[in-house]
Amino acid sequence: MKKSSQVHRFGFILLLSLFCTPEMNAQLLKKLGKAAERAAERTVQRRVEKETAKRTDQVLDSILEPGKKGSQNKKGETGMQSGNSGVQNGNDMAAMGASEVDNNEENPASMKVYSKFDFVPGDKPLFFDAFEKEFIGDFPSKWNTNGSGEIITLNDSPEKWLELLPGYKVLYIPDVPSLPEEYTIEFDLMAYGLDNKTSSTAQLQVILSDDANFEQGSNYAHAWIPFGQYAAFGIRVANVINKSSGGIKNTVTADIREAVLNRPHISIAVNKQRYRLWVNEKKYVDIPRMIPNGGVLSTLKFHVDNFKDGKERLFITNVKVNEGGLDLRRTLISEGKVSTNGILFDSGSTNIKPQSMGIIRQISQVLNQEGDMNLKIIGHTDADGDEASNLSLSEKRAQAVVDALVSLYGISSERLVAEGKGESEPLHDNKTEDGKAQNRRVEFIKI
Repeated sequence: MKKSSQVHRFGFILLLSLFCTPEMNAQLLKKLGKAAERAAERTVQRRVEKETAKRTDQVLDSILEPGKKGSQNKKGETGMQSGNSGVQNGNDMAAMGASEVDNNEENPASMKVYSKFDFVPGDKPLFFDAFEKEFIGDFPSKWNTNGSGEIITLNDSPEKWLELLPGYKVLYIPDVPSLPEEYTIEFDLMAYGLDNKTSSTAQLQVILSDDANFEQGSNYAHAWIPFGQYAAFGIRVANVINKSSGGIKNTVTADIREAVLNRPHISIAVNKQRYRLWVNEKKYVDIPRMIPNGGVLSTLKFHVDNFKDGKERLFITNVKVNEGGLDLRRTLISEGKVSTNGILFDSGSTNIKPQSMGIIRQISQVLNQEGDMNLKIIGHTDADGDEASNLSLSEKRAQAVVDALVSLYGISSERLVAEGKGESEPLHDNKTEDGKAQNRRVEFIKI
């Protein structure tokens, strides 16, 4: 009872502080008798319940339940849940990135921007990790490091992220099978704490190496994604051949300052020696002979440079590596059908992720070239959820692809048919995350 009384009195003082200036608070607390205090409390409480109940709950939760998942309270304050407790972190610029986390509505303008996106992911999944089965505060089970890191959530989103910590020679290595000659890499980033004082050398280094452990290797290729904000620093690229640095070493002109504040999606395509890199919808790097050692480097690694410890933070999720990345157009024309895992949707939704537009664009090019071709578009889901819901969702997703072909690329709707198969035709085990990722697919079949 004593604790309840203290909480009640604290809550009353907190409510007063939300609506009164410091001078008014001091005078009120000095003059109020018990009867007046109760009356004032009822008045303020009614006002708060009507106008600011949500804000009050957030403040009380942060004090009385510090381990509760954080929430975005005001501009510049972003909640993070880690293995310890809710962490308040960020600034005005970081909040710009946080605003994208729990937005489940697709932005039509963004889809239009991505309509010229020409990245096409590989068609054979090798690795996927969104950390769905990992515990908050743990290091992910499908990764290795010689440093540290942990899984967190951001704001009220169910998505999980791995924090990549800066450190001398600290590397993060996902358990990707040995990389083939042709493959694609994709991942989402979230940065916090960036401002005009962020170092020009604050970067994420993406490394392809012939060393499977924590060394550079004899042959490797690097790209550094910059996060500095006070100038456009460009994307650095370099390769080393047989331990000699006499190969490529350059900075590609790029102003991605705004992009890195707003949850950038990074796409990389390797086709033997050719190396291409996109930030969101724009391709910045396209080097014909970037990959040494005959076009084969076995291991993907990540390294964070010069983020200020405790202030500037970097997180990664949705890491996907696929074998292939070949032109789907030729397959569709020659074989009359093609299946892809590269058209992605928001979880449980028909909203197409804009970075999937490269595939839809290629399909539109085939239809424009082959004027007598009609297509059946079939959606497939994994087995999460009930069967009837998955069947309905798969058909709606197929229809969403039809709608994109019609509205963005001008394809006649009379040439397209949408169909859903739900979870009825799995290609792989739905008990594993990799298997589920491969079962979520879209087929295009000539009719």
